[in-house]
Amino acid sequence: MLALTACSDEGPTEAPAPFALTAEAMGHYCGMNVLEHPGPKGQIVLGRVPEPIWFSSARDAVAFTMLPEQPKDIAAIFVSDMGAAQEWKNPGAENWIDARGAFYVIGSSAQGGMGAPETVPFSTLEAAEKFANENGGNVVTFEEIPSSYVLGSGGKTNPEEDADQMDHEP
Repeated sequence: MLALTACSDEGPTEAPAPFALTAEAMGHYCGMNVLEHPGPKGQIVLGRVPEPIWFSSARDAVAFTMLPEQPKDIAAIFVSDMGAAQEWKNPGAENWIDARGAFYVIGSSAQGGMGAPETVPFSTLEAAEKFANENGGNVVTFEEIPSSYVLGSGGKTNPEEDADQMDHEP
Protein backbone atom coordinates (compact mmCIF):
# COMPACT_ATOMS: atom_id res chain seq x y z
CA MET A 1 0.00 0.00 0.00
CA LEU A 2 2.86 2.34 0.80
CA ALA A 3 4.32 1.86 -2.70
CA LEU A 4 1.00 2.77 -4.32
CA THR A 5 0.70 5.92 -2.23
CA ALA A 6 4.22 7.01 -3.12
CA CYS A 7 3.59 6.51 -6.83
CA SER A 8 0.34 8.47 -6.84
CA ASP A 9 1.77 11.47 -4.99
CA GLU A 10 3.47 13.37 -7.80
CA GLY A 11 3.72 16.72 -6.01
CA PRO A 12 4.16 20.05 -7.77
CA THR A 13 5.65 19.95 -11.23
CA GLU A 14 8.25 22.39 -12.42
CA ALA A 15 7.33 24.66 -15.33
CA PRO A 16 9.12 23.71 -18.55
CA ALA A 17 11.90 25.88 -19.92
CA PRO A 18 11.40 27.70 -23.23
CA PHE A 19 12.64 26.10 -26.41
CA ALA A 20 15.11 27.90 -28.70
CA LEU A 21 13.55 29.12 -31.95
CA THR A 22 14.85 27.13 -34.92
CA ALA A 23 14.27 27.04 -38.66
CA GLU A 24 11.98 24.02 -38.14
CA ALA A 25 9.41 26.03 -36.12
CA MET A 26 6.11 26.26 -37.98
CA GLY A 27 3.33 28.66 -36.97
CA HIS A 28 0.29 26.98 -35.43
CA TYR A 29 -2.26 29.13 -37.26
CA CYS A 30 -0.50 30.00 -40.52
CA GLY A 31 1.46 26.78 -41.10
CA MET A 32 4.41 28.87 -42.28
CA ASN A 33 7.96 29.05 -40.99
CA VAL A 34 7.94 31.29 -37.90
CA LEU A 35 11.28 32.88 -38.88
CA GLU A 36 9.75 34.28 -42.09
CA HIS A 37 7.73 36.84 -40.10
CA PRO A 38 8.95 39.98 -38.32
CA GLY A 39 8.15 40.91 -34.74
CA PRO A 40 7.77 39.00 -31.49
CA LYS A 41 7.02 35.29 -31.49
CA GLY A 42 5.27 32.98 -29.07
CA GLN A 43 5.41 29.40 -27.90
CA ILE A 44 3.07 27.39 -25.72
CA VAL A 45 3.92 24.14 -24.00
CA LEU A 46 0.96 21.90 -23.20
CA GLY A 47 0.89 19.49 -20.28
CA ARG A 48 3.43 16.80 -20.85
CA VAL A 49 3.86 17.39 -24.60
CA PRO A 50 7.62 17.36 -25.26
CA GLU A 51 7.66 20.20 -27.80
CA PRO A 52 6.08 23.64 -28.08
CA ILE A 53 3.29 24.97 -30.25
CA TRP A 54 4.88 27.85 -32.20
CA PHE A 55 3.25 31.15 -33.11
CA SER A 56 4.37 33.68 -35.73
CA SER A 57 3.36 36.50 -33.39
CA ALA A 58 2.95 37.10 -29.68
CA ARG A 59 -0.64 38.11 -30.44
CA ASP A 60 -1.40 34.65 -31.83
CA ALA A 61 -0.02 33.01 -28.68
CA VAL A 62 -2.28 35.21 -26.53
CA ALA A 63 -5.24 34.42 -28.81
CA PHE A 64 -4.66 30.69 -28.31
CA THR A 65 -5.23 31.13 -24.57
CA MET A 66 -8.52 32.97 -25.16
CA LEU A 67 -10.15 30.64 -27.65
CA PRO A 68 -12.53 28.19 -25.96
CA GLU A 69 -11.80 25.39 -28.43
CA GLN A 70 -8.05 25.32 -27.71
CA PRO A 71 -6.53 23.01 -25.08
CA LYS A 72 -6.38 24.45 -21.56
CA ASP A 73 -3.65 22.22 -20.11
CA ILE A 74 -1.05 24.95 -20.67
CA ALA A 75 2.18 24.27 -18.78
CA ALA A 76 3.94 27.44 -19.98
CA ILE A 77 3.50 30.40 -22.32
CA PHE A 78 6.56 32.23 -23.61
CA VAL A 79 6.90 35.33 -25.79
CA SER A 80 9.88 37.17 -27.23
CA ASP A 81 11.31 39.87 -24.98
CA MET A 82 11.47 42.71 -27.49
CA GLY A 83 13.58 44.73 -25.06
CA ALA A 84 16.33 42.15 -25.67
CA ALA A 85 15.67 41.71 -29.40
CA GLN A 86 18.37 42.57 -31.92
CA GLU A 87 15.79 44.25 -34.16
CA TRP A 88 12.13 43.99 -35.14
CA LYS A 89 12.89 41.60 -38.00
CA ASN A 90 15.03 39.42 -35.74
CA PRO A 91 13.42 39.14 -32.29
CA GLY A 92 15.91 36.48 -31.14
CA ALA A 93 15.97 32.72 -30.73
CA GLU A 94 16.44 32.47 -26.97
CA ASN A 95 15.23 35.71 -25.33
CA TRP A 96 11.95 34.19 -24.12
CA ILE A 97 9.99 35.51 -21.14
CA ASP A 98 6.97 34.18 -19.28
CA ALA A 99 3.99 35.65 -21.12
CA ARG A 100 1.92 36.00 -17.96
CA GLY A 101 4.55 38.24 -16.33
CA ALA A 102 5.31 40.40 -19.38
CA PHE A 103 4.28 43.98 -20.12
CA TYR A 104 2.65 44.47 -23.52
CA VAL A 105 2.24 47.45 -25.80
CA ILE A 106 -1.04 47.24 -27.69
CA GLY A 107 -2.34 49.69 -30.27
CA SER A 108 1.12 50.74 -31.47
CA SER A 109 2.19 51.32 -35.05
CA ALA A 110 4.14 48.03 -34.98
CA GLN A 111 2.83 45.11 -36.99
CA GLY A 112 3.66 41.51 -36.25
CA GLY A 113 3.66 38.36 -38.32
CA MET A 114 1.17 38.40 -41.18
CA GLY A 115 0.93 42.22 -40.95
CA ALA A 116 -1.54 42.29 -38.06
CA PRO A 117 -1.45 44.68 -35.07
CA GLU A 118 0.77 43.19 -32.40
CA THR A 119 0.87 42.70 -28.65
CA VAL A 120 4.52 43.70 -28.19
CA PRO A 121 5.99 42.00 -25.09
CA PHE A 122 8.71 43.30 -22.77
CA SER A 123 10.20 41.97 -19.57
CA THR A 124 10.24 45.41 -17.93
CA LEU A 125 7.70 48.19 -17.60
CA GLU A 126 10.37 50.75 -18.49
CA ALA A 127 11.15 49.08 -21.83
CA ALA A 128 7.43 48.82 -22.66
CA GLU A 129 6.84 52.50 -21.82
CA LYS A 130 9.81 53.55 -23.96
CA PHE A 131 8.46 51.56 -26.90
CA ALA A 132 4.97 53.03 -26.43
CA ASN A 133 6.40 56.57 -26.33
CA GLU A 134 8.23 55.94 -29.62
CA ASN A 135 5.55 53.91 -31.44
CA GLY A 136 2.26 54.82 -29.79
CA GLY A 137 -0.04 52.47 -27.94
CA ASN A 138 -0.82 51.56 -24.35
CA VAL A 139 1.06 49.40 -21.87
CA VAL A 140 -0.96 46.55 -20.34
CA THR A 141 -0.36 43.28 -18.51
CA PHE A 142 -1.28 39.85 -19.86
CA GLU A 143 -4.58 39.86 -17.96
CA GLU A 144 -5.45 43.34 -19.27
CA ILE A 145 -5.13 42.51 -22.98
CA PRO A 146 -8.65 42.93 -24.39
CA SER A 147 -9.91 39.80 -26.11
CA SER A 148 -11.32 41.89 -28.95
CA TYR A 149 -7.86 43.38 -29.59
CA VAL A 150 -6.43 39.90 -29.98
CA LEU A 151 -9.40 38.10 -31.54
CA GLY A 152 -10.82 41.05 -33.50
CA SER A 153 -9.34 43.67 -35.78
CA GLY A 154 -6.85 44.85 -33.17
CA GLY A 155 -7.54 48.49 -33.86
CA LYS A 156 -9.03 49.49 -30.51
CA THR A 157 -7.25 49.52 -27.18
CA ASN A 158 -10.06 50.57 -24.82
CA PRO A 159 -11.49 47.44 -23.13
CA GLU A 160 -14.94 49.04 -22.60
CA GLU A 161 -15.19 50.04 -26.27
CA ASP A 162 -13.96 46.58 -27.28
CA ALA A 163 -16.60 44.85 -25.16
CA ASP A 164 -19.29 47.10 -26.61
CA GLN A 165 -18.07 46.38 -30.15
CA MET A 166 -18.07 42.62 -29.50
CA ASP A 167 -21.68 42.82 -28.30
CA HIS A 168 -22.77 44.43 -31.58
CA GLU A 169 -20.80 42.35 -34.08
CA PRO A 170 -22.82 39.91 -36.22
